[in-house]
Amino acid sequence: MKHLAAYLLLGLGGNTSPSAEDVKEVLESVGIDADEDRLEQLIKELDGKDLQTLISEGSSKLASVPSGGSGGGGAAPAAGGAAAAPEEAKEEEKKEEEKEESDEDMGFGLFD
Repeated sequence: MKHLAAYLLLGLGGNTSPSAEDVKEVLESVGIDADEDRLEQLIKELDGKDLQTLISEGSSKLASVPSGGSGGGGAAPAAGGAAAAPEEAKEEEKKEEEKEESDEDMGFGLFD
């Protein structure tokens, strides 16, 4: 992934056909060693291809992939139940505040 990110950065910078050495330079500039095998494979697979075309094709493929979270979930609470939820949240906040205050009453702090 780091090799691809460096390749894309070079593409954004105007280098339309980055070489393996270009990618190595970018990675080394931030203290990352390049994996020669993966880098050569990446360069071979992307050689002669337009980055913008690859990105748009990939985006269209990702759009068709289900991303989960499509479960029906629970039914919406009744109006009376919705009003009670904020009150419960306020009560929980008060309890949390009380707990925090009780820690301060011990006479010492974490960084004293």
